[in-house]
Amino acid sequence: MTTKRDYYEALGVRRNADDNELKANYRKLALQFHPDRNPGNKEAEEKFKEASEAYEVLRDPQKRNIYDQFGHQGLEGSGFSGFSGFEDIFSSFGGIFEDFFGFSSGRRSRSRTQVGADLRYDLTLSFMESVFGTETEIDLEKMEVCPSCEGDACEPGTKPETCWQCDGTGQVSRNQGFFTVRTTCNNCRGNGQTIPHPCNNCRGAGQIRVSKKVAVKIPGGVDNGSRLRLTGEGEAGIYGGPPGDLYVFIHVGSHDFFKRNNTDVICQVEISFIQAALGDTIKVPTLNGNKTLKIPKGTQIGDIFSFRGEGIPSLRRNKRGDQIIQIAIKTPTNLNKKQEALLKEFARIESGKMSNKIKNILKGGSAGAS
Repeated sequence: MTTKRDYYEALGVRRNADDNELKANYRKLALQFHPDRNPGNKEAEEKFKEASEAYEVLRDPQKRNIYDQFGHQGLEGSGFSGFSGFEDIFSSFGGIFEDFFGFSSGRRSRSRTQVGADLRYDLTLSFMESVFGTETEIDLEKMEVCPSCEGDACEPGTKPETCWQCDGTGQVSRNQGFFTVRTTCNNCRGNGQTIPHPCNNCRGAGQIRVSKKVAVKIPGGVDNGSRLRLTGEGEAGIYGGPPGDLYVFIHVGSHDFFKRNNTDVICQVEISFIQAALGDTIKVPTLNGNKTLKIPKGTQIGDIFSFRGEGIPSLRRNKRGDQIIQIAIKTPTNLNKKQEALLKEFARIESGKMSNKIKNILKGGSAGAS
């Protein structure tokens, strides 16, 4: 079993090296050991592979974090086992050699197939729709495969032709020093093919913009910021590639009575000071209709009661939150004379109780001091 060298050592950088330092060192090593400059030199090939693998890991924040914590074994456990050969390197790095040296590598295989773009749709729901879920249709404008040419961009009955300038490779070559410089063919724009008779329906694009209704099923319990993914409902792929996805972002309206806290709903219920003092049984609205709540004698403002399981469904567990009820006590207004007289009598009695209580406290204080 071959022991791999430390990636930082392989690139000749410090462990806290930034992206610019990584890129500069890799550029120097890639230029020095590039296989086109060292034909038949196995040692140079291995050094090129080693530097490329190190740069691939250290330029990727996620791979770099795994490597810093767990080393080569951690990367293998995450599914990264290095490059199998030059084709793998050139395919992975894409146009990086063009960025570095002003040329691209002919070793890199280029596929025309591309995944379609993802789409975003912002959907506003009422509070109750977010609680119980709903089904709706949304209107989208998006690119779909042209039905006339079925995506190949050619007028029906015709077909693409191999580009005469690059012979179907998508690139043209010229010698420059030690290197064979390859650039994108300007005749076919890198496709390797030209369209002599473009489709009239899509004007040679292979796609057309359409309006479409998409059914969306909203599960109960979604909240502001919830995101639903509808696979395959994004833009059409290019050259036979799969379509992208549609992401529906949820926005929830407010409610006059209920407020949300995770899966709990909070409400405030007003009672009179008579109900608070003597106790009562009242009806409280819940998400599923009215429910009876017993108010005990001596209830105070701000006291909390709850209905278990009367909250919002959880998206992750088969469980509902609770309904939290906060008590507010309403002070009466517009009293008639009889009500005022009764309250004054009540106040007089309460004042007497308080006066006696203070006297007892003072007596206790005197007795304690003597």
